[in-house]
Amino acid sequence: MASELEYESVLCVKPDVSVYRIPPRASNRGYRASDWKLDQPDWTGRLRITSKGKVAYIKLEDKVSGELFAQAPVEQYPGIAVETVTDSSRYFVIRIQDGTGRSAFIGIGFSDRGDAFDFNVSLQDHFKWVKQESEISKESQEMDSRPKLDLGFKEGQTIKLSIGNITTKKGGASKPKTAGTGGLSLLPPPPGGKVTVPPPSSSVAISNHVTPPPIPKSSHGGSDAALFQTRHHSHPIGSSSEKHWQDVQERREE
Repeated sequence: MASELEYESVLCVKPDVSVYRIPPRASNRGYRASDWKLDQPDWTGRLRITSKGKVAYIKLEDKVSGELFAQAPVEQYPGIAVETVTDSSRYFVIRIQDGTGRSAFIGIGFSDRGDAFDFNVSLQDHFKWVKQESEISKESQEMDSRPKLDLGFKEGQTIKLSIGNITTKKGGASKPKTAGTGGLSLLPPPPGGKVTVPPPSSSVAISNHVTPPPIPKSSHGGSDAALFQTRHHSHPIGSSSEKHWQDVQERREE
């Protein structure tokens, strides 16, 4: 059921690959591409690497129709399913299998060295991912096998928390300061919102000015003003106004 839910993804596509029939391995030192007929490939076509689950598949397909020519399932890399040759980095030996379980070893090669590099790296990346997934699955299984800790409260169980003394400032929260121009604080306006300036009083100026009483006319036919002038000049400068008016009164009685 799990294999049916797995989807197939494409890891690499190379449009040009050559296939060779190879002789049996002569020794344990590995395969040599120089023993093949490199100028006479037995088949040419397209190569695709796909993956389904943990298994990668090397598929040799027709360039035009896409018909499958051969397929090599790879369960481990490096491994027996894919081997490199000892004398070149552009050629590999793969093990192909049919649906009946029969297998054979064939040689493949790329004309471009970059295509051979991509082929190699695609297989390495896939099995690196497979290794990481296996480690994660193993760790999760170990976590599941461990006894689980029951940290929940039992029925009727209580806990007590001890909190230290919290220091608070007396007098409540401090009032924000209103900063004015130049760092000087501004006083708040009066409750009415306007400052009423009293009008200038005229009594101030009048209180500083002494208005003399009217001068009555003299019985001698002259004005008291002339008498005032004569009397004023006969007294020394600096006599008080009170003494002056007393003299004027005595003259009037005569």
